[in-house]
Amino acid sequence: MKIDFEKVDFSKGGGLVPIIVQNNDTGQVLMLGYMNEEALAATHATGLVTFYSRSRNALWCKGETSGNILKLVDITIDCDQDTLLVQARPAGPTCHTGAISCFGEQGPQNFDPKGFGWLAELSSLIESRKTTDPNSSYTAKLLQGPLTNLAQKIGEEGVETVIAALAETDDELTGEAADLLYHLMVLLAARDLSLTDVVRTLQSRHKIK
Repeated sequence: MKIDFEKVDFSKGGGLVPIIVQNNDTGQVLMLGYMNEEALAATHATGLVTFYSRSRNALWCKGETSGNILKLVDITIDCDQDTLLVQARPAGPTCHTGAISCFGEQGPQNFDPKGFGWLAELSSLIESRKTTDPNSSYTAKLLQGPLTNLAQKIGEEGVETVIAALAETDDELTGEAADLLYHLMVLLAARDLSLTDVVRTLQSRHKIK
């Protein structure tokens, strides 16, 4: 993390600092909350974004009842050292209304006209299926089944994509490619990884100058 915890100025806000939470993968602002020193320490220790609830006068780990947690990626401090930017990966919707963001129901595709940001939403949905009934969805069944079965599925989808590329229509090719990408995302999630980790690897190999 880029933050020096001792530099955070809690005194200006009576022991609290405002926290802006941003989806690490899409850049979408998810919510605004507050932390005291204890909440910041808990966030750092657990890797789950934890706030101080002003209405309850107590610490509050986001998702402790709903399961829609915010997995910490990074924390940075602003120039006045009294506001924190938390980058996180949400597991499910962030807002208590069921919306992706507390600032509206629109998804991350609105921040990315090409739709790549929507993949982060799909990634979040896949992540949330890790703890649901394996009989409730195909994704949950894949995630909670043997990794060998999931890896085999990737191979099958890869072969079908190759066949479509060589002998089928564009629509059939994009359909097979979608199946391959989806199953790849599920496999990554099963290994506690995501497309963002893949992108980072690509970026490390191909620096744009």
